[in-house]
Amino acid sequence: MPVQPSQKPSAELRADARENRERILRAAREAFALHGIDVPMAAIARRAKVGVATLYRRFPTRAALVSEAFAEQLAHCAAVLDEGLQDPDPWRGFRTVVERICMMQAAERGFTEAFLAQFPDHDDFTEERTRAEQGLALLIRRAQDGGQLRQDFDMGDITLLMLANCGAATGAGDDAPAASRRLVAYLLQSFRAGPAAPLPPPAPLGLHRIHG
Repeated sequence: MPVQPSQKPSAELRADARENRERILRAAREAFALHGIDVPMAAIARRAKVGVATLYRRFPTRAALVSEAFAEQLAHCAAVLDEGLQDPDPWRGFRTVVERICMMQAAERGFTEAFLAQFPDHDDFTEERTRAEQGLALLIRRAQDGGQLRQDFDMGDITLLMLANCGAATGAGDDAPAASRRLVAYLLQSFRAGPAAPLPPPAPLGLHRIHG
């Protein structure tokens, strides 16, 4: 029997479903970066060009959408921490983790808010955040024990660094990667117990960016 115009083969339906899912996830990342993770779900559906019912069918809660939208970044963050802890040079491990996480933060501006958010109905981010805190504490302790990180460096300084980096990346627009690299290099020099290394080149940022 020929397929009626209102019907589609199951394979095509699966392709449509996959396409809708990817479109929703792209739209969610864009919306989260621009407006934060509290952006209305209806706005994400409009950006993805799907109905709100379709969005909720794929992602029944905001937590599920946020978790899936940033699943790759979450996995990358965990891998970066593991690599840093395995580095035999404690300072290099600490520095590399800080640099790579801050570059990811500059590239995916909604990720930090998502990572730090509290979702009572979703455990992924809570578990990974706890694991990240433990890993960073160990990185700090190793670098301090090796005499390479100043002894008064505190875990809260990581939060301070990420807040500063988030502000720099948001205000710098297209120059966010260069601004982030420069800022992080400055701060890493202030963290280190020893001589300073050369800084990366400055980002082309005028004072008008502050007003913007």
